[in-house]
Amino acid sequence: MSITVFQQARIVDPSRGIDEIGSVIVEGKKIVASGAAALNQGVPEGATVVPCAGKTIIPGLVDGRVFIGEPGGEHRETIASASLAAAAGGVTSVVMMPDTDPVIDTVALVEFVLRTARDTALVNVFPAAAVTKGLEGREMTEFGLLRAAGAVAFTDGRRTIANSLTMRRALTYARDFGAVIAQETQDPHLAGSGVMNEGLYASWLGLSGIPREAELIPLERDLSLARLTRGRYHAAKISTALSAGAVARAKADGANVTAGVSINHLSLNENDIGEYRTFFKLSPPLRTEDDRQAMIEALRDGTIDIIVSSHDPQDVDTKRLPFADAADGAIGLETLLGVALRLHHNDEVPLLRLVEALSTGPAKLFGLPGGTLKPGAAADLVLIDLDEPWVVHEAAIRSRSKNTCFEGARLQGRVLQTMVAGRTVFSA
Repeated sequence: MSITVFQQARIVDPSRGIDEIGSVIVEGKKIVASGAAALNQGVPEGATVVPCAGKTIIPGLVDGRVFIGEPGGEHRETIASASLAAAAGGVTSVVMMPDTDPVIDTVALVEFVLRTARDTALVNVFPAAAVTKGLEGREMTEFGLLRAAGAVAFTDGRRTIANSLTMRRALTYARDFGAVIAQETQDPHLAGSGVMNEGLYASWLGLSGIPREAELIPLERDLSLARLTRGRYHAAKISTALSAGAVARAKADGANVTAGVSINHLSLNENDIGEYRTFFKLSPPLRTEDDRQAMIEALRDGTIDIIVSSHDPQDVDTKRLPFADAADGAIGLETLLGVALRLHHNDEVPLLRLVEALSTGPAKLFGLPGGTLKPGAAADLVLIDLDEPWVVHEAAIRSRSKNTCFEGARLQGRVLQTMVAGRTVFSA
């Protein structure tokens, strides 16, 4: 059985509240020791020693919202290509959204994802199943059977469930299986034909806007239903100060709710759209700088629980169009960690809190293994150089689609090695 010793690394493990210099010893698929105490254990005979002075080890990232084309949209992304991108970005586990063709709303499709991932993926892939059949917002799927087959959460992906009774039933039904309902909230009628955040900048560009209330109103409804049903509700991607306030109030009331934010809404604002740059057309749309700052504050104080890449590959045919006609979405698996570390380098979010939101928090939220470096856990870990600069180049992107918001961006903090269950799946 192979043994690897990472020596003299800075070890950041939110699951144990640790930020200290130490060693991590991996034997086979498991971590057998980690932390300052592991320094004194010596090096087992025959072990591979990796000197890590000046480097940092964190638990592998757990990305709670990843859209993948397969099945049906393999030209945009396959499970295999997404896993390559994930490994390069330090992501060791992904929660895959059900927005495929056909939709992941049956046991057979859940099993297809798990089987394909087992055969082709470098990282752990956990399918989320649809709340309603065909993502149509009407008839609920078989939560119990889907959960037993391996679905780790239920979501209608990019769509908001319009029917309040259906949402109430879903929360009640999921509660009985200990499952979480993870929803994006956007009122389609209030959003209308809007394509970016409503405000002065949209007016300057001559584009129709989406008011912040289009996100807030269905979110407030869902939070009220979470209070009513005592179900587990996760606001998948919030983007405004109004939404953060609503989540904070629901948590204060004792509702079983959590919230996520995409890395894009922590690092970009509506001005980044520039002159109709369609790679910045997202859902929810990029908001004002005040909203971005509110997202950072909500992350820091715990109102927001997790950060997601919201990886959403789109090809040339859907992005190289006039802004109003282009598809929403951007890829993000490979840049998630590098962009998130901007918040650390700018002293906006402590590193321990940042890693918790990227790894330990989502693992706990979705009930997944990982998110920890404690002895006995699977050896899902990332070795990084927090200070190494690098530039995002389209030619180096491993995803099949290239629709990144960060082309040409200068980032600080690079993944040197990614390990999944003791196996190195990426090495710089």
